[in-house]
Amino acid sequence: MRAVVFDLDGTLIDSAPDIAAVLNRVLAAQGLAPLPLAEVRGMIGDGARALLERGYAARGMAFEQRFLDAFIEDYQDNPVRETICYPGIAETLPVLQAQGRQLGVCTNKPIGPTRRILEALGIAGHFAAITGGDSTPYRKPDPRHLAATLAEMEVSEAVMIGDHDNDFAAAEGLKIPAIFVNWGYGMVAAAHVAGTAQELLARIAELG
Repeated sequence: MRAVVFDLDGTLIDSAPDIAAVLNRVLAAQGLAPLPLAEVRGMIGDGARALLERGYAARGMAFEQRFLDAFIEDYQDNPVRETICYPGIAETLPVLQAQGRQLGVCTNKPIGPTRRILEALGIAGHFAAITGGDSTPYRKPDPRHLAATLAEMEVSEAVMIGDHDNDFAAAEGLKIPAIFVNWGYGMVAAAHVAGTAQELLARIAELG
């Protein structure tokens, strides 16, 4: 059976409230007005640096490395105050494992907060591999980022689950199928779509 690799933000978890809170604290340190949560949701998916670049650009200020450093330091300490698993996700993971599937995470989020969040939500133990945005020299959409996850899992047959173009580009680069979950932060035209965790199980089963 195919292994299953999940994106994190917008796929397994709704982390936007915590991300927005940290981003707004970093903006406030420069005397800038906060960004609304809905706007921050649209900035998520390409990693912390891209998020900070977009956040500061939205307030008319150029990005500086020190802003990213401050964001990561704050987020490391506060990654899971309001972050939750999407409905049905925590129940879906053991079902997939019971089918004999290996599970992994491939995210552009730094590995430190990624592990802290998965552990705090009680789902870290389901994953044979967890690859963050700073775990390799590559990040999605580069397929080598996803390839590193599959290599750690020692599998080649897999399906990518995500909510962002980056997830699908990485999967396409490795010629593996991908399923779009429409509860996340992105919009993707995809052949395989799930609107609930139960539908996700069905789409994975259809792919074998």
